[in-house]
Amino acid sequence: MDDGIIASRYADALLKYVLENGDGEAVCAQAVLLEKSLSELPDLAMILETPEEIPDDAKIGLIASAVGGKMEDGFERFVRMVFENRRVPLLRMMLRDFIIRYQRSQGKVKGHLRVVTAPPESLLEKLRSLVKAKTGLDAEIETTIDPSLIGGFVFDIDDYLIDASIVRQLDRIRAQFVDNNRRIV
Repeated sequence: MDDGIIASRYADALLKYVLENGDGEAVCAQAVLLEKSLSELPDLAMILETPEEIPDDAKIGLIASAVGGKMEDGFERFVRMVFENRRVPLLRMMLRDFIIRYQRSQGKVKGHLRVVTAPPESLLEKLRSLVKAKTGLDAEIETTIDPSLIGGFVFDIDDYLIDASIVRQLDRIRAQFVDNNRRIV
């Protein structure tokens, strides 16, 4: 079976559970912390995925430490189920899917904006209104300063990307120049 389908089913199951039990905010916060830890600490992911060298309870203890010490009951049950079913290599994908689905269920969506300098509030408002018009969801926009863009911005939200950076435009011009010169030769 496709990994994406498996991760999606686990994310759906966790979403259904937290919506029924009302502890979605706390579980989502822990899912965000764990997903961030797994992405920033590749050694943690490697340790969790080792088959038999480290007992599952010790690995679950590492996860508890990564999310602040004590896991929410629903989140702990989810993590244990992932370990029991030997789906740990898909955990990060499950967490990402769950976070997106939970935020959408709350009428929110998270976007990421990369800019060269701090963006004007007018740009942020235009992006929020664009997202609201396209999805009907309120956008929470995380901003990162990235001088390598030279100018402009890159905005992504889920699988939607707007790349209005100078670097991208220069790459496009360079590619056109190379294509045109190849035809002449």
